[in-house]
Amino acid sequence: MATLPNPLPRIAADPTGGTLGLALPAGRLIDTTDDGRWHEPLLWHADAPSAPGDWAAQHDACGAAGLVPVVVEVGGGQGGPEGWELMPADSSYPGDHDPEDVLVGFWEEYAGEGEDWPGLAVPGPVAASADDSATVRVGADALVARLADSLLAAGSSFKEPRLALVPARRSADIPAAIGWSGPANYESDTARLCAVLRSWEDRFGIRVLALTFNQLTLSVAAPPATLAEAEAVAAEHFAFCPDNITQGTHDTLRAYAEHELLASETWSFWWD
Repeated sequence: MATLPNPLPRIAADPTGGTLGLALPAGRLIDTTDDGRWHEPLLWHADAPSAPGDWAAQHDACGAAGLVPVVVEVGGGQGGPEGWELMPADSSYPGDHDPEDVLVGFWEEYAGEGEDWPGLAVPGPVAASADDSATVRVGADALVARLADSLLAAGSSFKEPRLALVPARRSADIPAAIGWSGPANYESDTARLCAVLRSWEDRFGIRVLALTFNQLTLSVAAPPATLAEAEAVAAEHFAFCPDNITQGTHDTLRAYAEHELLASETWSFWWD
């Protein structure tokens, strides 16, 4: 995968991240992959729970350092990221893939016979307006910070959530940057899915909020506001992760759109 220079090795020599303009708590660098140790760290994560506001406090400095924050689960059945069977060698570069081509390929493989690809969903007027793009970006960053605070707090749905930092160009690239293998039974090159995440980042203001061994959670700053818009997005979700519909509680695109997507601040995906 084509990447920018990785700043994480500097944290090995300076655990506080001071030379990068950071003020990190005690943490650890992860370089463990399914094939052994990677040649450089793939991510850093804190050793202890974060306090409210820690994500936002790190956000601007992390961006300047070439790092992107994400919440990771270290207390699941597979443990933390060192036990996730990361496969960075299998990741290409998200920018090398056309998001619609990726979705069309999956759609043609998994949709029913005679069900034509409906095309990419058109974002609502706020997300689509060039004049409001900066507002959406600011709103996306504020939303993911608020949701991250909720996830990192005691009593959240995660057992042991930790703030993590990943060297990546943008939030959408995080899974490919670490070689996340959550969708490995569906797509071995996570960068192809990240190409879709980039498109959603541009159209709907998504951010990669959290990762577990096999689950991806996104924050969504400009979600579909009408059922028609939500149904169009539901088709993309089906192509991206059919299990969300075929193994979910809402087994039609319309029901999924109405109950899972309409005005929702988060999208979650899990591949069997």
